[in-house]
Amino acid sequence: MKNSLVTAKVKPKLWHCYNSRSLRVLWALEELGIDYDIETMAFPPRYTVEKYKELNSLGTVPFFVDGENGEIQMTESVAICHYLGEKYHSKNNLILSVVDSGYGDYLNWLYHSDATLTFPQTLVLRYRAFAAKGCTQQQTADDYDAWFVARLTRLSEHLLHHDYLCAERFTIADIAIGFSLHLATLLQLDRHFSPQISAYLMRLKNRPKFQRAQAIGKELDPFS
Repeated sequence: MKNSLVTAKVKPKLWHCYNSRSLRVLWALEELGIDYDIETMAFPPRYTVEKYKELNSLGTVPFFVDGENGEIQMTESVAICHYLGEKYHSKNNLILSVVDSGYGDYLNWLYHSDATLTFPQTLVLRYRAFAAKGCTQQQTADDYDAWFVARLTRLSEHLLHHDYLCAERFTIADIAIGFSLHLATLLQLDRHFSPQISAYLMRLKNRPKFQRAQAIGKELDPFS
């Protein structure tokens, strides 16, 4: 049964909060040149947008809908980027396929982005940046800060010899990892970056489509 709040769609639609994980999806939409609809919201939408949890029961962002009748509904930012790359690859060559020698690396970097890099940052965000008044979890934030630093090792080693993650060109994997690094700058974790990671992130952020995506919804910046 389709969600009653999702009406028939021809264009994909993204529900987005500024500088949240939905930025990955927005950036991918821009790089792929896809015509899309977007709803920008204040963070966190489960508290700021009436009935949002009726639309997405998790209350999280991103929320993404595609298909003639909105039958495709997704909530995981990396999975949505993977989906978009596969479905709309003819618009731009941003994916690797199973026949490419670097396909395993491509998938690994895609899922490394959230499982290994973004995860510890969410604990820093929760217990340092958005800590409730009287919160006593500073040690938790410090521990996951250190965890994040340790998890940068493989990326730092790889970027000593490569400008991008796979096939010596920009792919969806760079979008996934790039957001994780962008989030780190917002949390002031970029002080841990090696020179090659800093240079890599600068290359990504200089892309016009990143700059266009990152400007959307700025008036609702939760970090301001």
